[in-house]
Amino acid sequence: MTAIKFDRVSKRYTGSQEALRNISLEIDSGEMLFLTGHSGAGKSTLLKLLMAMQRPSGGQLLMDGINIGKLPNSQIPYHRRRIGVVFQNHQLLFDRSVFENVALPLRIEGYEQAELARRVRASLDKVGLLGKEKLNPIELSGGEQQRVGIARAVVNKPQLILADEPTGNLDPALSAEIMHLFEDFNRLGTTVMIASHDLELIARMGHRVVTLDHGTLVGT
Repeated sequence: MTAIKFDRVSKRYTGSQEALRNISLEIDSGEMLFLTGHSGAGKSTLLKLLMAMQRPSGGQLLMDGINIGKLPNSQIPYHRRRIGVVFQNHQLLFDRSVFENVALPLRIEGYEQAELARRVRASLDKVGLLGKEKLNPIELSGGEQQRVGIARAVVNKPQLILADEPTGNLDPALSAEIMHLFEDFNRLGTTVMIASHDLELIARMGHRVVTLDHGTLVGT
């Protein structure tokens, strides 16, 4: 489980205005929450800071007491292994099977084949796709492709799941199914942060909502 603290965090990109301005926010270990705001509000930047894809221009970002913004480059791959990321457009590899897409993080980490196969099948089972491991992702529906993306994100048992508009291309019924999957992982103790524009769906879920407006925190 992972606790997160933004302490007056700002982020300015070269030649542009601040993408995030003086953000102070605490996320409890094992919490599930939503991040919302208009396009360009700073949601993706905030997620990139957590993944150490970007570093803060000011303030401190702490994860379990470790200052993520000051991590040496050599430590960033280890930090990212603690995080599962789900994207709106799935970012699946269509020249590989469903099994191999989910296995990718474990192959990078050098898992033995038997343990890798066990973990991949357990992950696919959790998202209801165990019988489709040999298919190419292009043969799946949009909702099933998103489930493959979620299975890949959780296959290495991350402490934190970050999802960037994970239901942006799905109809309301499929969107609700995907959100309930995230709740299932949260109930196992995983911290979950989901960036979404779907205010109606967010309201039905009943979790804390963090709102950004032009890089400023306006509601928690």
